[in-house]
Amino acid sequence: MLSAEEVVAGYRRGRPVLDGVSIAVNEGEVLGLAGPSGSGKSTLGRVLALLHQPWSGRVSLDGGEVTRFRHRTPPETRKAIGIVFQHPRPAVDPRFTLRDIIAEPLLARGESGEIAELADEVGLTGELLTRRPHEVSDGQLQRACLARALAPRPRYLVCDEMTAMLDASTTAALVRVVDRQTRENNTGVLAISHDEALLTRWADRVLHVAELI
Repeated sequence: MLSAEEVVAGYRRGRPVLDGVSIAVNEGEVLGLAGPSGSGKSTLGRVLALLHQPWSGRVSLDGGEVTRFRHRTPPETRKAIGIVFQHPRPAVDPRFTLRDIIAEPLLARGESGEIAELADEVGLTGELLTRRPHEVSDGQLQRACLARALAPRPRYLVCDEMTAMLDASTTAALVRVVDRQTRENNTGVLAISHDEALLTRWADRVLHVAELI
């Protein structure tokens, strides 16, 4: 289980974005998190992905409290949680090819993986792997970002408005990939979106940010 308990977090002291929020993502489930823009969905996603340290409260991974965040997170803990952001372009190095982007978390840990297999899994053809971000569409780049998040085979995956910029066919394709991960690898997924219709179709259960306080 990946959980947050009574978390208070924000960016400016005295003005919390999250104030006493608790949530738990179980292995093998897709948990939808809905709410309007500015409600703190993305901040909560970043806290659970260990990219933003809360001011107070507790974040736990499979029963153990997480005390180090961002670059101080131990590699094995970092490997357990993947994240896909809403906007793929700021999330990648523009000098990298799509192959480099997918391989990035593996190379950072001195590991190896089947990049072609991961690319095929998200629907990227071999010739696209040699291209750089400016040479592909947002949808193709987001596919590479999803493959990158899945490369270390995380136990949990945070999808922060992953499909907000995509057309219906690409959205459906990426949701199928995430669903397959849930079934085959027992991955727990936090699917964050303002699109409640999508979450209703996709998630096993849906929570609203206002319900968590």
